[in-house]
Amino acid sequence: MNGQKIPGKVMLIGIAGVVIFMLILATYFGVDAGDRGVVLRFGEVNRVVDPGPHFKIPLAEEVVYMSVRVQKTTTKTEAASRDLQVVQTTMVLNYNLEPSKAGSMYSNIGLNYNERVIDPAVKESFKAAAARYTAEELISKRETLKTEVRNYLRDRLHVFGVVVVELSITDFEFSQEFNKAIESKQTAEQNALRAKRDLERIKVEAEQKIASARAEAEALRLQRQVISPELIQLRQIEAQIKAIEKWDGKLPNVTGGTVPFIQVEKER
Repeated sequence: MNGQKIPGKVMLIGIAGVVIFMLILATYFGVDAGDRGVVLRFGEVNRVVDPGPHFKIPLAEEVVYMSVRVQKTTTKTEAASRDLQVVQTTMVLNYNLEPSKAGSMYSNIGLNYNERVIDPAVKESFKAAAARYTAEELISKRETLKTEVRNYLRDRLHVFGVVVVELSITDFEFSQEFNKAIESKQTAEQNALRAKRDLERIKVEAEQKIASARAEAEALRLQRQVISPELIQLRQIEAQIKAIEKWDGKLPNVTGGTVPFIQVEKER
């Protein structure tokens, strides 16, 4: 009789030991680096724990893990510019949850904070910023636009415990009519620039010709100043000397006339 009771007690002790062991295991949990553990007691947030080993009350408490690492979300959105042009774009946001606010984020928003908070904030921020620019300014001032959208996002998401790390804006997409208008304007600007360059070239060439003509006129003026009576007399003497050098010593026969001779003034 006693022999039959002993195995039964052993079995009960074994079962109790297994249950106790499982309860002990159920009290232990660990949080990985880059996460925070939100401890819920009967479904309500009780505390937030950092990475490492922790204990909880079995059956009464459970743990929800929330990442505080940098995450990325891609949002497609559209907005109207200041001149009422519809623009579409894709925005890429890098963000992370503020560790100290992980509990309030879960309590107020839950785990689907990306769909409920972040994506709507990205869309609203882009609409608010785009309305301040014309369609052309959205392209030419993209960096300024990105800064404004990022500032809007920081203000909107800060209250939820979301930290904006970086924001990127991809190429804008406009209507086909607007794209054609932009192409026509660019073509006109290129033609105007080409005409301006041609005009400047013609102007430079004309100025060069004027300068050359002025130089020639100045040279002629200087030449006229150099031709003096003394120079004319010198040229006459040089001509007479050449005539003497060519003379063969014979006087020409001249009837009723005087003998021609070269008149050279004596040096005084």
